[in-house]
Amino acid sequence: QVQLVESGGGLVQAGGSLRLSCAASGSIFRIRTMGWYRQAPGKQRELVASISSGGSTNSADSVKDRFTISRDNGKNTVYLQMNSLQTEDTAVYYCNLVDAIYQNFWGRGTQVTVSS
Repeated sequence: QVQLVESGGGLVQAGGSLRLSCAASGSIFRIRTMGWYRQAPGKQRELVASISSGGSTNSADSVKDRFTISRDNGKNTVYLQMNSLQTEDTAVYYCNLVDAIYQNFWGRGTQVTVSS
């Protein structure tokens, strides 16, 4: 089984920054992508950003100029640096891992709250 443990969420004022981390452990069959999704109250879960094992990234238009995803393959860890946070970024952020046979794994989520 694969475990994903997120950390780094919290409360921040608009314009501030946070860095999320997600460490994967367990029986991991070669990682294809790792990424972050978020879900705000009353809304569907949406992709924030993802990164492949080769370093290719994909991110939502709403965060492109503000959030940066990175990855440490040796530590099976993915990071999300979030700058210029806005109240609309308030959500539960979930770590996601897709392995080489397209199995999806999810973390429990970490709350990010941006106050005005």
